[in-house]
Amino acid sequence: MWQFCLNPRLVTEAALSPPSLEWRDTAQGRCAAPTGNWTAAALADRGVASQLLQALAPAGGGPIAALPWDLSGLQRLDHVGAQLLWRQWGMQWPAQLQVDALQRQMLERVARLTLPPGRPRTEPSADGTRSAIDHLGVRVLKGLGHARDYVRMQGQLLLDFIQLLRAPRDAPWRDLSGHLYQMGATAMPITALVGFLIGVVLAYLMALQLRQFGAEAFIVNILGISLIRELGPLLAAILVAGRSGSAITAQIGVMRVTEELDAMRVMGIAHGFRLVMPRALGLAIAMPLISVWTTLASLAGGMLASDLALKVTPAFFMQALPAAVEASNLALATGKSVVFGILIALVGCHYGLGVKPNTESLGQGTTASVVTSITVVILVDALFAILFKDVGI
Repeated sequence: MWQFCLNPRLVTEAALSPPSLEWRDTAQGRCAAPTGNWTAAALADRGVASQLLQALAPAGGGPIAALPWDLSGLQRLDHVGAQLLWRQWGMQWPAQLQVDALQRQMLERVARLTLPPGRPRTEPSADGTRSAIDHLGVRVLKGLGHARDYVRMQGQLLLDFIQLLRAPRDAPWRDLSGHLYQMGATAMPITALVGFLIGVVLAYLMALQLRQFGAEAFIVNILGISLIRELGPLLAAILVAGRSGSAITAQIGVMRVTEELDAMRVMGIAHGFRLVMPRALGLAIAMPLISVWTTLASLAGGMLASDLALKVTPAFFMQALPAAVEASNLALATGKSVVFGILIALVGCHYGLGVKPNTESLGQGTTASVVTSITVVILVDALFAILFKDVGI
């Protein structure tokens, strides 16, 4: 909002006049006396501005700031007029200046905020703490906005699921089956490979310690609890978050770029029912299966490494595993996997729907989706570990 310095006496005596500059001869020499309305609205006229710039060039070609200046004839003065004067003065104060308190205050503000040509704007060191606090506040508010939208999406998913139960014939079953295949079946090779290698690595690392105490048989307990209860579901969720979570964000983001989402809204097709719910249900069904598949692959790798490093035969491993690990651990892992799948799908859809119609935003949204999904999975897994610490152990 512009601020004005107003001379009440001049405004009441005559109407506002266009900006002009008079050169007066005084006893001290030539004096510059601007008059009229020096505001943004008056200076917007190119003809008036060009005439004013010509008038600001004094005869003789000397520095204009070396002459006396009298601003008592100004009717109005805002930041635009003050900046014009300051730049014509060569960004320095005139040798003699007659000005009232409000006009001086505005000129001092313009002088403080106007930078010399070619000098980049830098934050003063005294305001470094304030700038850091402002930046932190912006990040916090942005995070709260994401959390609000995420909670709203969860509520909308619940409403869409109720609508699905009421009218199952209207549900997008074809989309659901397609997501089950893309997020579940096609993820089996990579999850099996990574799970198998993780089992081998864990078995070899633990074999070095158990051999020192003659406790080779306890490798079944350690591998069973760690892989079935924690590492199997967590590893599968992280792989799916990086693979399917990013794909969800990219698919919906491309629909934003190609304006397909706008077309769906115009046709009255709900984004939540046709885009979010099929993906959330698909991952909720696929994640427990992928988790069990990854756990089996990890146990197979651990079984092989145990046989090679500790001479624990696969027959003994399979016989001791049911006694070492209670069935409640498998039930807990399956329940966690369902929650992981829903959270990953919601995070991917949230960032996909938030993509702006440009490729840069699409890349940023995909990256943020993967990072957020993995972070949410780890936090929720830690919460499950705290809440169910007395179950199955």
